[in-house]
Amino acid sequence: MFEGRAEEAMTFYCETIPESRVLDVTRYAAGEDGPEGTVKLARASIGGTELTFFNSPVHHAFTFTPSVSLLVDCSSEEELGRIVEALAKDGAFLMPTGSYGFSRRFAWLNDRFGVSWQINLP
Repeated sequence: MFEGRAEEAMTFYCETIPESRVLDVTRYAAGEDGPEGTVKLARASIGGTELTFFNSPVHHAFTFTPSVSLLVDCSSEEELGRIVEALAKDGAFLMPTGSYGFSRRFAWLNDRFGVSWQINLP
């Protein structure tokens, strides 16, 4: 649940994560709670996992937490590096890219929207 940035996040994820695409989008109409024409509810397949994006018209006192994160298995070190670099811009690392014994390369970070990602090279 985003507060006005669902479309920005969804577009960014589709551009960053391989095998991602927007499935459908519903926009706020005139007279509804959200700004007319902005994303109300959308679905996207991000790396093969279907996610729902919602723009809440109501401010809430919570955000995303690392207790739920999205895991992306990469096919190469180059792919991992590209994805981590994109997601880390204006975000924060929880575990910087490294070898932690359970995979060749791994990074865990929160992106600029607050969404938590685990990026892995098995």
